[in-house]
Amino acid sequence: MTAPVFVVEHLDAGGGGSGGRYVLDGPEGRHAVSVKRLRPGEDIVLTDGAGRWADCVVLDTEGKDRLIVRLDSVTEEPVEQPRVTVVQALPKGDRGELAVETMTEVGVDAIVPWSAARCITQWKGERGLKALGKWRATAREAGKQSRRVRFPEVAEAASTKQVASLLAGADFAAVLHESGDEPLATAELPSSGEIVLVVGPEGGVSPEELAQFEEAGAKAYRLGRSVLRTSTAGTAAAAVLLARTGRWS
Repeated sequence: MTAPVFVVEHLDAGGGGSGGRYVLDGPEGRHAVSVKRLRPGEDIVLTDGAGRWADCVVLDTEGKDRLIVRLDSVTEEPVEQPRVTVVQALPKGDRGELAVETMTEVGVDAIVPWSAARCITQWKGERGLKALGKWRATAREAGKQSRRVRFPEVAEAASTKQVASLLAGADFAAVLHESGDEPLATAELPSSGEIVLVVGPEGGVSPEELAQFEEAGAKAYRLGRSVLRTSTAGTAAAAVLLARTGRWS
């Protein structure tokens, strides 16, 4: 099993001390010491969640929330190509967090919450800010769990017009829709650049939204014979894209 991942705000060799000695404290340090119960000699990975990471060895613990590690060098993970962004219509209940969790685990690079016309859930005011915070916290925790060092970006909730603009700038733009003549599994994909995939709500993408997206350059694709829920469709489609672009090779 790979070493557990812990997140730090800033990551520099020797940044938490001197001579490669680094102190992991706060909530992450407490989790390492009191929950994971790490001991001297065990390996961990520290990351800022934005691509910078370091292999470390536990030297000691202090109290219940301070882990002392040896950090010799910091590595920068290159941005993977092509970059995959999933525009996720807002599901009801906690299915949004489920979608974010599983898409993070498979390797999606960015997630854009979309307030589609047929979404039962709409993010407004304080409720919207709280929901966005949950999505971002879920992406962070799922990134740690899946041993990623570059966590997906979770954008502000987008309108249909903003999604259309995002699709217009993509190198490959797709909308999962039953009207698609071609399966996503056979689509011609770029080897670099931006892939943007739209996943509609349980009620489906409306004809007006589909027309707007097609005008922006997106094409409708079908995923398979079965009908997936919006909270699982993005994960399944992302897996297809990541496998076919070679990112899973």
